[in-house]
Amino acid sequence: MTLRKIIHVDCDCFFAAIEMRDDPSLARRPLAVGGAADRRGVISTCNYEARAYGVRSAMASAHAMRLCPELLIVKPRMEAYCEASQQIHEIFTRYTERIEPLSLDEAFLDVSDCEHFAGSATRIAEDIRRRVWTQLRITVSAGVAPNKFLAKIASDWNKPDGLFVITPDQVEGFVHDLPVERLHGVGKVTAQKLARLGLRTCGDLRGWSRLQLGREFGAFGERLWSLARGIDDRPVRLESRRQSVSVEHTYERDLQDLAACLDQLPALFDKLAGRLARLDSGYRPGKPFVKLKFHDFTQTTLEQAGAGLGLDAYAGLLGDAYARGLKPVRLIGVGVRLVDTRGDFEQLPLF
Repeated sequence: MTLRKIIHVDCDCFFAAIEMRDDPSLARRPLAVGGAADRRGVISTCNYEARAYGVRSAMASAHAMRLCPELLIVKPRMEAYCEASQQIHEIFTRYTERIEPLSLDEAFLDVSDCEHFAGSATRIAEDIRRRVWTQLRITVSAGVAPNKFLAKIASDWNKPDGLFVITPDQVEGFVHDLPVERLHGVGKVTAQKLARLGLRTCGDLRGWSRLQLGREFGAFGERLWSLARGIDDRPVRLESRRQSVSVEHTYERDLQDLAACLDQLPALFDKLAGRLARLDSGYRPGKPFVKLKFHDFTQTTLEQAGAGLGLDAYAGLLGDAYARGLKPVRLIGVGVRLVDTRGDFEQLPLF
């Protein structure tokens, strides 16, 4: 059986990194990408200077500003992020066809059969990090391990701009002392239950049999038994094709006019940006669209090629869509059609 060699690559504060790269005056100051604090915005990501104040992704921008009054929040530029993401994934295809994108800035690579650097996954990861920095001036962290579970943990071990390797003979010792909170699939509720049972590390979990874990955690008990021993047989695989990404919200009270609709748009736009951030780089954004459902349940959808993906573009689409009904609105949706770019690489290694 061929020894699996998995690399998990994760860009460091990706959106913020691109903003600092494109405008060096933003470097070394607390910076976040997201919606405005006075518009109920949400932080998409932030740099490490902002994180030192406790600012985190998915945090309300207003709360982030209270934590860090000097914080500069810039609007997302999805076109720039998607372009950089595609360039990074083009670098990946130099080494393997077996790529599983997790988001714009994160992916698993199976380099088990890669012949570069005599098959050394560590040197491949080092070269990927070097290429991304040299070509794009973006730092990435990487983890190398025999499976996806450990590779993802490893990529976070030496962040930012780090590399961590877990060799097959290190798996036993590394996993033994690993806190259960680091296990794939263990959320806050499960972690609390494990703690109540005195199970705080993988070493503790190993004291329980498959049967015992199954009785306490059902089907997930089998998964816990395997992860506590560093076992993860999930393959690296491509995701299925998607047609669009969108968010929508139904309001408890109808929005009576266009101004009321426009007031809701920034929050929806921020959520859309967050979802696009989790989209794999096998796609690029195409046409933006807006969906409205009026109080009488009639609805309309309006999209426009070349309209851009900024907040102003969506505001224009929203105004045009509202003009089709001129009635109170119960639901607003915003989204973007996707263009599948994976076929662009089919004559090269397939991405």
